[in-house]
Amino acid sequence: MTAESVTAPDYWIDALPQAVLLCEGGAVTRLNAAASRLWGVTQVRAAGRPVLEVVRRHTLEALIERGGELELEVSGRTLRCTVTRDDTASALIVEDTTDHRRREAELREATAVLSHEFRTPVTALKGVLEALEYDMPRELSQNFVRQGLQETERLARLVEDLAVGFRPTRARTLPLAETFARAERLLESELTPRGSCLSFGPDHLVRADPDKLLQVLLNLIENALKYGPPGQDIEVQTARRGTWVEVCVLDHGPPIPDTDSLFQAHTRGAGASGQGSGMGLYIVRSIVQGWGGQAWAARADGRSVDGRNAFCFTLPGVGGLG
Repeated sequence: MTAESVTAPDYWIDALPQAVLLCEGGAVTRLNAAASRLWGVTQVRAAGRPVLEVVRRHTLEALIERGGELELEVSGRTLRCTVTRDDTASALIVEDTTDHRRREAELREATAVLSHEFRTPVTALKGVLEALEYDMPRELSQNFVRQGLQETERLARLVEDLAVGFRPTRARTLPLAETFARAERLLESELTPRGSCLSFGPDHLVRADPDKLLQVLLNLIENALKYGPPGQDIEVQTARRGTWVEVCVLDHGPPIPDTDSLFQAHTRGAGASGQGSGMGLYIVRSIVQGWGGQAWAARADGRSVDGRNAFCFTLPGVGGLG
């Protein structure tokens, strides 16, 4: 077949985004424009040549012979290859699904992040409802109800984010002490059984989404409780760094050999036990980077404060307190 022999009705094949190769008796009869770009050969040069000389992959040659479908990874791209055939002729259709696979991966990542964020308010609501089962002074029960309503509102905002995608955060100016108080209330049921104490540094005015800031702080303190010894004192230090405010959660846990890898998705520290998604510190860094800050951890080998593990982040400061 030559270029001149291609009739007008054949031109539609060149408009297809998929690469299409037609063959008969093991020889190429037609390539469309996308296939020419994929394999770097023109229709004129490909016509009449053995399939293997054009596609240069035995896996594709075998697929054409038997029919069916497979996926190939080629130069960082994901290609879905499908062959339909009859007694004498075959058609190979190659579709680049790289972007589709990337979107699937992003969706899985987003789902993992959201499920992790849902866990904290759901746990808090469970504790509130369990507490309200018992008789208690009216003032105390009203405090539990207010806490439950606050966490319900946070759940509602998470549901809204899930419905419309990740939107810009709802930042406002607030004192760090406001978030510290919320975190201490939520963590009380975990601190008491472990005999651990929680202390906070000087207050500062910051600019952040209150719920996102609470999520960051809870993740870091919960990690300190989970991986540190019972009865430890967990200290949350604060300091002004120019126009930024630095917050560090210090614990007495064992030395961590590779702190930076802990901030990667689905990564847990060496020796971590129990259930865990490995998303906590990844979420911390993602949230902090969202407001332009940094998140890091210092190794417990002399570079950390007083030999403790220090998990730190920065957020925009506002002149005033501190």
